[in-house]
Amino acid sequence: MKKVFALFLAVLLVAMAGCAQMATQGQTGTDGSNSTAGNDSEEVTINVYNWGQYIAEGDEGAMDVIAEFEATYPNIHVNYTTYDSNETMYSKLKTGGISVDVIIPSDYMIARLIDEDMLLPLDFDNIPNYQYIDEAYKNTAYDPDNVYSIPYTWGTVGIIYNTKYVDAADVGGWELLWNEKYAGKILMFGNSRDAFGIAQYLLGYDVNTTDDAELQACADKLIEQRPLVQQYVMDEIFDLMENEEAWIAPYYAGDYLLMADENPDLAFYHPSQGFNFFIDAMCIPSCAQNKEAAETFINFLCDPEIAGGNMDWIGYGTPESAAKEYMDPDMVNSEIAYPPQEVLGKGTTFLFLPQETNQRMEELWLQVKTN
Repeated sequence: MKKVFALFLAVLLVAMAGCAQMATQGQTGTDGSNSTAGNDSEEVTINVYNWGQYIAEGDEGAMDVIAEFEATYPNIHVNYTTYDSNETMYSKLKTGGISVDVIIPSDYMIARLIDEDMLLPLDFDNIPNYQYIDEAYKNTAYDPDNVYSIPYTWGTVGIIYNTKYVDAADVGGWELLWNEKYAGKILMFGNSRDAFGIAQYLLGYDVNTTDDAELQACADKLIEQRPLVQQYVMDEIFDLMENEEAWIAPYYAGDYLLMADENPDLAFYHPSQGFNFFIDAMCIPSCAQNKEAAETFINFLCDPEIAGGNMDWIGYGTPESAAKEYMDPDMVNSEIAYPPQEVLGKGTTFLFLPQETNQRMEELWLQVKTN
């Protein structure tokens, strides 16, 4: 469905760049408001750091978002780079391994970045399209005063499986990932928070637990799974599942929709024990060199037509009801992208954990992968 609609609708969105010179630029929002970035003759490059497979890039007839942004604001160039997990992004920012102007982390990671003074407050005068963000996605636990972030997408985590090889009777909960029948064909998240979250759901623990005994029990459960796991992956999942080198994997619902376009034998379900519900949001890190131009870019992504076209292609939930007017009705009505309330009611969010808990989880995660 995304392929057909991509031909119908012009889409534009995110991009990424290496470190560049400071500049002021201007933009006119959908509401007619102007910022001061984009109208000057001085050129600037902004660095956008985003998840893989998380923006419409002109594939199969879709509009190239980055190209459209640069056409609209010819003085702002975008350097676009991707990461495969919140932890990878955090590590590079924390160690000074990268300098960027826009990042799109998940909720719990945003709270951590705020706590460690790694984000800059946004100037909402430069982001008039923020008016289109639904109230349900404001005043969140990770940014209660709406100072540092603007929602980009929301989504859920579940299990993707190949109906050609996986028995329907085995489908239902997280225990499928521990089913010895599929040893060597199971993929697992390559980051600690999602992996421990799965074990916590399976064992009936709070996904935001700080109890060391519970974390150890989760590690033991993941070690038990280790002999069955083909690989611990993030973006590698696309080729492995589409090409049927693996048959079962936990991952994000929006990415499942992309995979299913390539392999219609893939299916998805939300496990009965519960699952992660998340919000990813646009932020400006403290290392940014071009803040105003970055805000111009964020404002561009908040335009309902741009947001609608982009979300329609990537398959994630939009935090802007106004954007649905520009989306394929099949996508808006998809119970994978937009689960019914009785399903969403089983979703829980990851919260910011104390530093000592994060460190302990990482220590245990290393034991899991090297056991």
